[in-house]
Amino acid sequence: MSEKKMSSSRRHHLKSLMISIAKNLLDAEKTQTEADRVKYMDDNCPALSMPGSVQDLQELCKKLHQQIDKIDEERYDLETKANKGSKEIEDLRIKIQDLKGKFKKPALRKVRMSADAMLKALLGSKHTVNLDLRANLKQVKKEVKEEEKEAVGDWRKNIEDKAGMDGRKKMFESEA
Repeated sequence: MSEKKMSSSRRHHLKSLMISIAKNLLDAEKTQTEADRVKYMDDNCPALSMPGSVQDLQELCKKLHQQIDKIDEERYDLETKANKGSKEIEDLRIKIQDLKGKFKKPALRKVRMSADAMLKALLGSKHTVNLDLRANLKQVKKEVKEEEKEAVGDWRKNIEDKAGMDGRKKMFESEA
C-alpha cells in the first residue's frame, strides 16, 4: 500500500492547531497552579492582624514561634527521610556494581604510619604492647676469619695458578 503524502498547507494547518491546543492547556495549567497556591496560602497562612496591646502581641509571637518549631520538625523529618532514601539508593547502586563485577577501586592515599600507631588505631586503647622489632632480634657476633686476611696478602704470588684454564697463560707466553 502506498501512503498518501499530506499537502504542506494541510500539515501547516494541523501543526498550528496542535500548537494552539498546547498553548490553551499550558494556560489552564498555569491558572490552576496559581489558584492552588492561593488556596494553600489562605489555608496555612491566615492574614496577619496586628494587635493593639503588648499582651496580644506577645501571644501572637508565641503562637508564631510554635508554628515555626512545628514546621522545623516537619522539615527535619522530611530531610532525614530523604537522606535515608538517598543512602538506600547508594547502597543498592553499590550492590548492582558488585553484581556486575565492574567495580572501580578508588584511588587510595599513602599514609605513613608506624606499626604501633596502626595497632593503636585498630585495637583502640587496649593496645599496650610496644612493637620494637629490633629488641626481639638475637645478637650475633661477627667472627672474622684470619685465613681470609692471609689470602688477601699477596695476590701476585700465585698468579700462574690463578690464571686458570690449566696454564693457558704459559702457552701464550711461550708462543710469543
